[in-house]
Amino acid sequence: MSEVRVWLVGAGPGDPELLTLKAARLIGEAEVVLYDRLVSPEILAMARPAADLIDVGKRPGGSHTQDVLNELLVLHAQSGRRVVRLKGGDPFVFGRGGEEVEVLARHGIACEVVPGVSSALAGPASVGIPVTHRQVARAVTIVTGHEATDSDPVDWSAVARLGGTLVVLMGVERRGAIVSKLIESGLDADTPAAVVMHATTARQRVWSGRVGELPDADVASPAVMVIGAVATFADDAAALVAAQTLPVDG
Repeated sequence: MSEVRVWLVGAGPGDPELLTLKAARLIGEAEVVLYDRLVSPEILAMARPAADLIDVGKRPGGSHTQDVLNELLVLHAQSGRRVVRLKGGDPFVFGRGGEEVEVLARHGIACEVVPGVSSALAGPASVGIPVTHRQVARAVTIVTGHEATDSDPVDWSAVARLGGTLVVLMGVERRGAIVSKLIESGLDADTPAAVVMHATTARQRVWSGRVGELPDADVASPAVMVIGAVATFADDAAALVAAQTLPVDG
């Protein structure tokens, strides 16, 4: 393969300050930036003025399928320009980055993957939830709530038996079905749960409660769902913030 002309770059969970130094440098050096819809304007502003910024984010009812995106990526890579494929979170955590690497390889195009901070970890952390915690959760499982029609569905019965902390990405719209499958598989409806929306951004909001309450919860995407005993830490963090803002007597 030739020298690297394409970089698959993780844009992190939302907060521009959580972008890696390498990612920031590559964005600033790029001649073409193909970016996902959740990449913030502040991060895009790091690109040089002459760079071509191309929105390839897939939206419900939108025109950009993965195949179209792959064609655009190859087209710009073959032009000889420096191309950054900017993906929310980490390119290899439910970002279809592996598929894009395969497409580039089939066309003899060398690329480099630049890891990013995944919302699966940053989302919970931003509201005080440790996904692992001694004597509470010794393991964390990350699954997608978005099931593609051409792939095997998530085995929710197996997931329910794993214990520890369950983090669900892209699952808010299907939370009713997900909760039903988990409870049918033996998960206690009173298991603590939390949903972190717009994680690490100025629009961040958190809902906390119990798994059985999730279907009727006032939540919306983009969001990270956290299920397990550690979810109660969100309440502890909120109480601490509230205590710090109370007026001092006397």
